[in-house]
Amino acid sequence: MTLPRSTPSAQGVDPVGIDRFIDAVAESGVELHSLMLLRHGQVIAEGWWAPYSPAQVHLLYSLSKSFTSTAIGLAVAEGRLSVDDTVVSFFPDAVPADPSPHLLNMRVHNLLSMGTGHQEDTTRQVFAEGGGDPVRSFFAIPPDQEPGSVFAYNSTATYMLSAILTALTGESLTGYLRPRLFDPLGIDQAYWQSRNSVDIGFSGLHVVTESIAKLGQLYLQRGRWGDRQLVPESWVAAATSWQIDTVTPWRQSEPVDWRQGYGYQFWRCQHNAYRADGAYGQFCVVIPDSDLVLATTAATSDMQAILTAAWTHLLPALDSTAPAATGAEDALRERLAGLRLPTVAGSRTGTETGPAKYQSAVPAAERALFPAVEVLTVTPTDEGWSLRFDDNAEIATGHEAWVEGVVTGQGPVDVPVAGSAGWNSADTFEAEIIFLDTPHRLRITCAAGTFTQSWSSQPLHGGAFAGLAAPRPTA
Repeated sequence: MTLPRSTPSAQGVDPVGIDRFIDAVAESGVELHSLMLLRHGQVIAEGWWAPYSPAQVHLLYSLSKSFTSTAIGLAVAEGRLSVDDTVVSFFPDAVPADPSPHLLNMRVHNLLSMGTGHQEDTTRQVFAEGGGDPVRSFFAIPPDQEPGSVFAYNSTATYMLSAILTALTGESLTGYLRPRLFDPLGIDQAYWQSRNSVDIGFSGLHVVTESIAKLGQLYLQRGRWGDRQLVPESWVAAATSWQIDTVTPWRQSEPVDWRQGYGYQFWRCQHNAYRADGAYGQFCVVIPDSDLVLATTAATSDMQAILTAAWTHLLPALDSTAPAATGAEDALRERLAGLRLPTVAGSRTGTETGPAKYQSAVPAAERALFPAVEVLTVTPTDEGWSLRFDDNAEIATGHEAWVEGVVTGQGPVDVPVAGSAGWNSADTFEAEIIFLDTPHRLRITCAAGTFTQSWSSQPLHGGAFAGLAAPRPTA
């Protein structure tokens, strides 16, 4: 089930504004991987920067949180819980012997609105330092203040929402949402990372770009999809409304769209908009006053640049009385069809003409990926080069092209990748490996008999392949 397609002009949007939006994002240094723009429920512009593609799932990071909120809203509608229920009531056996009064007063509402009373994110303590039970570890960190009195973006709060749902239903988030949300919206691919048999909720969801857009359109339609009210309108209103102030003494320097307030796992924005929001530019922006939805996947540390470009170029392009410039729609369509990420610049030949071995130049603890690998073997192929990491994994790379493949044997699932490489000087070989399920890209540099590896953007959860991929259902 796909969304209906139209053209910008047919839905009252000047295609030149969309073109300028893409230009502005590129000029800001943002690396987009995909975009989809909807007006009046119709897809009017869509594009993927190859080697990313429409059918490829993408890690959403914290955009996952808005799907978790939706699951809680559905469970509230089914009478399974209330936002006024205390959090400890769901896990009585995990409550410390001498619990903090603030902990005892914490409610589901506080988890949803990031108002747990903690002044900072507890996720590192809970997951990296807290042992095997995240619920017990979360309860062991007393809130600094009364719940609801202070905002702190706390991903463990979202994990707790997922844990509550699983405790109540016996199902994972994925399993619970499948008949209630994913199937009705036609979201076939939806994979979620888990911890302690609980989908982590705050991150880890992998879906295609159109599924992000569908969530936005569902919320724009106040929870209605066709002739069905999938999500209660009251929940949509609560989730996307101001629930807590995001301006605190230690957040004064946050970008402007992070200072507009927070709902139930949705951020408020300028222009009476709201968004589901994930690290590195995973966005689902809903602008009710303009009947507009913007979905993006990306790899950037400057997420505000995407939103600023939307306010600056997309909003002025709406309902323009001037006719579109001649050929503008065709030019935009052609541009969107030809989007691609630049390949590695470099020559086909260098000082090494046959298989060459390179030793790791950094200690294992400091390696970005393949921490146990000591030797990288680079072998020329018809397309470019093969990169073999000891005898454990092999990745194909292309010269002035992206070569797609999978890496096996490094984690619970095969990992889709694309590689490009070249000699940027006679004695320095460089390769880039895109992990297509994610925003992340690994750069490998070989010179003087050694190799180094570094991320273009650092993966935030988990290590190497285990943290980069989500389990797929098996046949």
